Amino acid sequence: MSSESQIDLRYDLRRTDFALDVDVSVPMHGITGVFGSSGAGKTSLLRCIAGLEAAAAGWLCVGGELWEDSAQMLRLPAHARRIGYVFQEPRLFSHLDVQGNIDYGRRRSAQRQTDKRDDIIAMLGLTGLLGRHTDTLSGGEAQRVAIARALLREPRLLLMDEPLASLDPARKDEILPYLDRLHATVKLPIVYVSHNIDEICRLCDQLVVMDAGRVVADGLLNDVLVGADAGPLRGDDAGAVIMGRIKHYDSDYDLTEVAIDGAALLAAGQHGDVATPVRLRIRAGDVSLCRERPEATTILNVVDVCVETIDVGDGPSCLLQLRLGDNRILARVTRKSLDSLSIKSGDHLFAQIKAVSVRGA
Repeated sequence: MSSESQIDLRYDLRRTDFALDVDVSVPMHGITGVFGSSGAGKTSLLRCIAGLEAAAAGWLCVGGELWEDSAQMLRLPAHARRIGYVFQEPRLFSHLDVQGNIDYGRRRSAQRQTDKRDDIIAMLGLTGLLGRHTDTLSGGEAQRVAIARALLREPRLLLMDEPLASLDPARKDEILPYLDRLHATVKLPIVYVSHNIDEICRLCDQLVVMDAGRVVADGLLNDVLVGADAGPLRGDDAGAVIMGRIKHYDSDYDLTEVAIDGAALLAAGQHGDVATPVRLRIRAGDVSLCRERPEATTILNVVDVCVETIDVGDGPSCLLQLRLGDNRILARVTRKSLDSLSIKSGDHLFAQIKAVSVRGA
């Protein structure tokens, strides 16, 4: 039986050169990232949820509402599913201006809908663009219009299929703060597909990892990031995302102190007022380990950790999962260093964290 607090889905889709076989549940709140390499099945999964894959067999229940059950020959058509869909390309109507494109997705209702429209336009920074033609918009502006149009359909679920993939770095930097705002403001479950781990770490609360058409890991963001099952996440970008609150800003050195469970970490720059919740990204390659607390070091963050697991792998380096208070982080060290320090599971060590990336929670 499905819960009203989650989205439950099972899908089987067979093509000549590809098979999708998924069975997963995700919450009806926050942003759930779907991560994987090209061809992993991410877009196919979204198309199944949207009702766009007629050949797929499966079962889909959204917040207690049964949308699809192949065994009962039940399949809600795509147009009847209350879904907002944002594609890689904005897909705006060239004969309409920005306001016309936004209003195209608007569901007819009374004043409440007008108020909501104005709130969404303001949230996405579109007020000054309403009279513009779509061919005068930057890539980031056009994608913000597409997001507004999707939200004004009053969906129960928002699907976003690599919405930043076609943007250059400058346009990505332009739109990311608006996605942060969307995350904080809109109380709507969002399924966000990306092969960019930086986007996933910045935006998502939960994570589903796909490989070759199957789900290989799913759960809370950091549980998946540091877990042993998420093979596609164990490469050079391996790392952790932990939550904290701003404790102090040192204007003399332009450093922010962030309190986390069991420790405090320093990060360059100013990131908000005291007590502001933030998320910290710590890459495995930025963590080194010591048996003794270093007396003189340029590394500002030195914390007590406990080794939980060691993944030696086949290459010259290995990945260690470390307990830091109630949090878990990763460290990548060489196998030679592992042997030289005789590191094993259960050891209490000191971790030097060379860099911490801070984003709003």
